[in-house]
Amino acid sequence: MFMHNKKLQYTVRVSEPNPGLANLMLEQFGGPQGELAAAMRYFTQALAEDDPGRKDMLLDIATEELSHLEIIGTIVGLLNKGAKGRLAEGVEEQAELYQTITGDGNDSHVTQVLYGGGPALTNSAGVPWTAAYVDSIGDPTCDLRSNIAAEARAKIVYERLINLTPDADVRDALTFLMTREVAHQRSFEKALYAIEPNFPPGKLPPDPRFANAYFDMSQGEGQVAGAWNSGAPWQVISNREQQAAVDGGDGLGLVELEADDAATLLRYAARTKSKPESNPVTGADLGSRDGVDVAAK
Repeated sequence: MFMHNKKLQYTVRVSEPNPGLANLMLEQFGGPQGELAAAMRYFTQALAEDDPGRKDMLLDIATEELSHLEIIGTIVGLLNKGAKGRLAEGVEEQAELYQTITGDGNDSHVTQVLYGGGPALTNSAGVPWTAAYVDSIGDPTCDLRSNIAAEARAKIVYERLINLTPDADVRDALTFLMTREVAHQRSFEKALYAIEPNFPPGKLPPDPRFANAYFDMSQGEGQVAGAWNSGAPWQVISNREQQAAVDGGDGLGLVELEADDAATLLRYAARTKSKPESNPVTGADLGSRDGVDVAAK
């Protein structure tokens, strides 16, 4: 059950309208790293979670993300207030009004005209929000790692928005939202490491023949050795021959077919077989300018 408190989680103040900046803020409203995506990610994970501690944490954070959605949506709405009134009431001549919402590199005219200056469930490029942004897979060790990464990406987007925001009051609210991303990362990491063991994900063990193999596939200038590809527990495989058919087989594909299917495929292969010795005249030959005497062929 949700109950709404009319007070925002953090006070939003905007020094002056800025529809172009409002458009950029939509990235955290309806974008892939935004607050709605985060809320839906954690809420749906919570509904399927059997561990009471993780379920409680996910519901808390999902609900807080909805509060953050409200904050960023309020910022968008306030930044759009001036343009919203001018568009609605037509207080300027058409050409002057068009210049107002498109001038100085402002690309917010689509959201101004389509959505009347309100926050739209799109990213800053106008792409509609989609449930495809939620990549939960139903395993807590996988989902918690994904959640940590999602919070990290959201923090970086907030940093970029802060760096381009001229309004100190808006920067203050964005700093709060960015900081909460860090707090959520910490909660998710604590929850992940409270599961022992938590790596590798799932129940089935990896094949020991390949679990510690490092295939040195990209060779040449620029190779760097580190803990990720050298020393214990890695077995580095640089030999090109040893990188292929690592199972000891011939490295080819094989399928066993019923006799009728095999015969049908053989007939198909014979019908569509290429003739390497042929050199037919093609449309490209007829239209070419390479000096070849096509007729002589």
